[in-house]
Amino acid sequence: MDELTKNEELGDLYAYYGSLLTDGQKSYFEDYYYNDLSLGEIAINHHVSRQAVYDNLKRSSKILQNYESKLHMRRDNDHIEDVLADALLSLDNDDSKAAKDEITNLLNQLRGE
Repeated sequence: MDELTKNEELGDLYAYYGSLLTDGQKSYFEDYYYNDLSLGEIAINHHVSRQAVYDNLKRSSKILQNYESKLHMRRDNDHIEDVLADALLSLDNDDSKAAKDEITNLLNQLRGE
């Protein structure tokens, strides 16, 4: 996985689970991934070593990935969006029966049926 794809994935995970990180973890993460600060700049701003910043970012990334592996919020949301997109496509193609079936199936899945 290239760096851009990895950063994009971490950004998505942060959108779902970022509020579960500590304030310090959020600050380091946002400075590095959103504010485009270097490890050195973050270290200076927080009065810590570059290694401490690196370790914190690695730990935060692993925490976000662990949340997704247990809670599956991003995966489930992606699935819902895919099913809804298919339903909309069916409606655009004037296949209301297929759209109704897809929407009903999605609702049943959301209800856990």
